[in-house]
Amino acid sequence: MNDVTRRCVLGAAGGLAGAVALGGLMAPAAADSPPSRFGNASTKWRGSRSANGWEILDEAELHPIEGSGRSVRLAGGDAATLLLYVARRFHYEIDQLRAGDVSGHTTSRNVYEPYESNYLSGTAISIRPYAYPLGVRGGLYPQEQVVVRDILAELDGAVAWGGDLGTPKESHFEIALKPTHPKMKGVARKVRGWRDTPSMGAGATDAFDPKRLSTAKRFTRRNA
Repeated sequence: MNDVTRRCVLGAAGGLAGAVALGGLMAPAAADSPPSRFGNASTKWRGSRSANGWEILDEAELHPIEGSGRSVRLAGGDAATLLLYVARRFHYEIDQLRAGDVSGHTTSRNVYEPYESNYLSGTAISIRPYAYPLGVRGGLYPQEQVVVRDILAELDGAVAWGGDLGTPKESHFEIALKPTHPKMKGVARKVRGWRDTPSMGAGATDAFDPKRLSTAKRFTRRNA
């Protein structure tokens, strides 16, 4: 699949532009989102585990996204801790989350890319899939990408961003480690500690602090 910039897609498809302008519209389950303007067909995910190695769930608990008034269905435990942190920082530092902006667990096995199977295990979220659809790069402005890079560096590789994948999906964030990976517990413990410390974590970070910028750049280069 050829990927294009979001601005190209918006210029070519007025309907999508309308959807972006009305960012608060209810979006369908993440794996059922329109793939891109190219209209590639979906396939059925057949496995009992998602692409990242987590068990597929028949249902998932509804978790509140603190500070936003929104909620999302996710696998519990460490996976939820990390993905909710991503959503909170998006809400505080990129743009306020509106109704229908965030989707997580789905039971639909229709996927356009293997990584979309991670919604089936509740280990991925999609934030504004209509604004940042599959196959499109350039949806986030440079200052917004700074925040995303800072989040990824903070979480030390436990979460991956769809904008870095071969077929991009900038709305997509997923657990990048298997459930038994030792780093999962350590990073989740760190995030929970931030949540209990007023001067740290979502809502209290400055992604543009020179030290944080340097750390994020080093992390990005190391994991490119």
